[in-house]
Amino acid sequence: MIRAALFFIAALFALPVIAAAQDVRIKDLVEFEGVRGNDLVGYGLVAGLDGTGDGLRNAPFTEEIMANILERLGVNVSGEQFRPRNVAAVLVTAQLPPFARTGSQIDVTVSAIGDAQSLLGGTLVMTPLNAADGEIYAVAQGSVIAGGVAAEGDGARVVQGVPTSGTIPSGARVEREVGFDFASLSSLRLALREADFTTAVRIEAAINATFGTESAIMIDAGTVEVALARTGARSPAHAVVRMENIPIVPERRARVVIDQRSGTIVMGADVRISRVAVSQGNLTLRIQEAPVVVQPNPFAEGETVVVPRTETGIIEDLGPGLAEVSAGASLSEVVAGLNALGVSPRDMIDILKSIKAAGALHAELLVM
Repeated sequence: MIRAALFFIAALFALPVIAAAQDVRIKDLVEFEGVRGNDLVGYGLVAGLDGTGDGLRNAPFTEEIMANILERLGVNVSGEQFRPRNVAAVLVTAQLPPFARTGSQIDVTVSAIGDAQSLLGGTLVMTPLNAADGEIYAVAQGSVIAGGVAAEGDGARVVQGVPTSGTIPSGARVEREVGFDFASLSSLRLALREADFTTAVRIEAAINATFGTESAIMIDAGTVEVALARTGARSPAHAVVRMENIPIVPERRARVVIDQRSGTIVMGADVRISRVAVSQGNLTLRIQEAPVVVQPNPFAEGETVVVPRTETGIIEDLGPGLAEVSAGASLSEVVAGLNALGVSPRDMIDILKSIKAAGALHAELLVM
């Protein structure tokens, strides 16, 4: 299995690298000013659970919210004590998308905050959702689709997934719109998701070439500002439609991303390595316990004794010795030089770290 995995990784490295950069739409590289979502949160109650709700002795806030809901419905519960196991206190979260209008529906996520064991089969009671300004923008209600399942017996419990969290598709209805007049904007800022001066100036040039005027100007590596009046578009929305579909070639920093947990290595096309010599070897320490039981002779006085016996050994794999990795002019040449060392992906991670420390790896090294 290990050989098959190494062969698969080597086959991926051996694939031809496309030297020509690909065009990317501006909409996939930037965020437009004002076109953003808003986070919503609420505190509510899930009812109808099959004995898997909060233990009210351990979660008194569940009893409090249940009493408040019943009183709003005209049921007087003053001085009463509740001990049901079919309700659970939950936090309800959602994201209000940009330009959401009153009456539109959004998805919500429901998460238990008490000691409920499962939200499977429960129904979220009407829950207002607030934004950061404290105003209510949506109201959520509906049947919860739990993300897991749990089964319990007298001596064991099995849990698959996360049954204490779930979703309600289209479970909230927007009741208030965000007060943002996009049509009144006189200028629009484009914020690059990955700041880069070269990419920003290419966006500026592409927008000016499309509209035929000097309407765009690069403010810094992460911002391009567009004067909407100079574009000649009927409205800011029409200008955005033309801008977001303009293709450009983005500039990327040379980067090597390493995931130490899985042994995954991802290299960008601009990675370069200077000429360097690498030697790699492994040490394997072997320890084996073989205790011996010593017993007294028959009918003799004494007791049974366990005598410890340990066998140790060190095995050194010298590897291929000192190998030279030539200077790489392209990603395929860099990969071919590293594969010539004949090491596993996890050993390759240590080699890349050492090459970076030696100053021969000309790329940003990100370790996850």
